[in-house]
Amino acid sequence: MSSPNPRGPESAGVSVILALVLATVSFFALAVFGLGAVSIVTDTDIIAVRGLGPLPGAIGMLAAVVTFALSLRSSLKRTQPSFVSAPAVALATALAHLVVVWIAVAAVRGDVIVATVVAGDLVRGGASAVLLAAAVIAAWGGIALRRTRAQHPQWPWEREEDE
Repeated sequence: MSSPNPRGPESAGVSVILALVLATVSFFALAVFGLGAVSIVTDTDIIAVRGLGPLPGAIGMLAAVVTFALSLRSSLKRTQPSFVSAPAVALATALAHLVVVWIAVAAVRGDVIVATVVAGDLVRGGASAVLLAAAVIAAWGGIALRRTRAQHPQWPWEREEDE
């Protein structure tokens, strides 16, 4: 017989913190890659407003990462997190990005019309879809890490078996 699982039969996979960090880093990497791909394919900047600068985009991305981490954390704390929460995390992330970019553009330019046009361009240009897809993939991965019951691989001589 093999030895019992040292983590117990009902323990979760990796820790909440590890799953959260890996999922958040994955989200950021997928988002940056996806936004870069959209920019290259469309041959335009993600936020293409002359004189606006990078601040609204950077603040929006920071808000998206924080929203992703906070909303996924509440799901990962459960003993058996549900994959159904991944779309909710993704939607919250994409909406937070959109709202914060709108607020940042309105604050920098002092013009709600320009802010609304920028937000509309994010939706129409695919940037919001990229963030939504990156967030759902990364959230699903974080939940999968938390749910897994995998053990470290062992060499045959490391296994405790009765002969």
